[in-house]
Amino acid sequence: MNRRRLFFGILGITSMVGAAMAQQQPTKIVVPFAAGGGTDAYLRLLADELTKRGARTIVENKPGGSAVVAADYVAKARPDGQTLVMSFVGMLGTNTVLFDKLPYDPQKDFTAVSQVAYQPTIIVGRTELPYKNIKEMVDYARANPGAINRGSPGAAILSNLAPVAFEKSLGIRTNHIPFNGDAPAIQAMLSNSIDVYGTSITSSLPHIKSGKFRVLGVMDARRLPQVPEAPTFKELGYDFEAPLRYYLSAPAATPRDVVARLNKSINEVIVDPAFVERARAIGMEPQGGSPEDMERLLNAEIARWNPIVKSLNLPKAGQ
Repeated sequence: MNRRRLFFGILGITSMVGAAMAQQQPTKIVVPFAAGGGTDAYLRLLADELTKRGARTIVENKPGGSAVVAADYVAKARPDGQTLVMSFVGMLGTNTVLFDKLPYDPQKDFTAVSQVAYQPTIIVGRTELPYKNIKEMVDYARANPGAINRGSPGAAILSNLAPVAFEKSLGIRTNHIPFNGDAPAIQAMLSNSIDVYGTSITSSLPHIKSGKFRVLGVMDARRLPQVPEAPTFKELGYDFEAPLRYYLSAPAATPRDVVARLNKSINEVIVDPAFVERARAIGMEPQGGSPEDMERLLNAEIARWNPIVKSLNLPKAGQ
C-alpha cells in the first residue's frame, strides 16, 4: 500500500471514529434550578425514558440568576440538537421586564421543541403556623404586616411573581426570600427560615405527606388529585390562577429536521401510559404537542404575564 492510500485510509477511519463518537454524545437537558427540585425530578424521569428508548439523554443543572445562567449557556451552545434547556415564561418572557440587560435574546436565541408538562402554582406553609389556608394567611398578613417570610425558587419565576401579584391585588405584603430552585427553599422551610413558599406540588409533596407542610391554596380551576383536601384560591374567594408550563427549547439555528426528531421522541414518551402514571405520582401532568403548539402557549403566557409584572414596578435586576 503506498503512502497516499495509507494516508486516506487512516483519514477515513478517523472520520468514521469521529462520527461514531459524535453519535455517542448524549443529549443534554439543562435545568435552570438546583438538583433535587420538582422540575429536575420530572426531567430526570423524561431523560431516563428517552435513554431507554435509545436516545441517550442526561440532565445538567445550571441554577442562578432566575434562569439567566442556563439560558445564556444554551443560547451559545452548538445548534446540533444535543443541548436543550428547560424553558418557561420567566426565562423567555418576564425576564425582559425584570432585567435591565440580558446576555441572551429570548426572541432570537431559541427555537421551540415541545411543551413537556403543566402544573399549577401552589402556596405551601409549615403546619405549625397559625393559618391553615390562603384566606387565613391573608387575614394574618393584614393583622401582622411584614411578619410572613415567603420563599420562592427565584425572583423572576412565576411561583414568585404570581404570589406577588396576588398580594398586591389585596394590599398585603410578605417578605420575599429567593432561592436557586426548589431544593434549597424546601430546606429553608424545614429549618423554619421561611414560613410559606410559592412552588409546585412536585417538590413539596413528600413533606406534605409527612405532615411537615400544608397546601394553603391551589392557583388553578380545580383541586389537585395528590392533595384533594387542599382548596383552590377560587373556592376561598379569590379568582386567581397561575399555571406553570414547562417547555424544552433548543439554540435558534438548530435544523428543523433535528427539532422534528426531538419533538417526536419526546412526545412518544409523554403519551406513554406508564410514564404518565409515574409523572402524576410526583405531581406533574405531562403535556406535549408540536413546536407550533409550544409557541402559541408561550406567546399567550407572555401576553398575560409581562403586563402584570410591569404593573408590579419591581426593582430591575442588574447583570
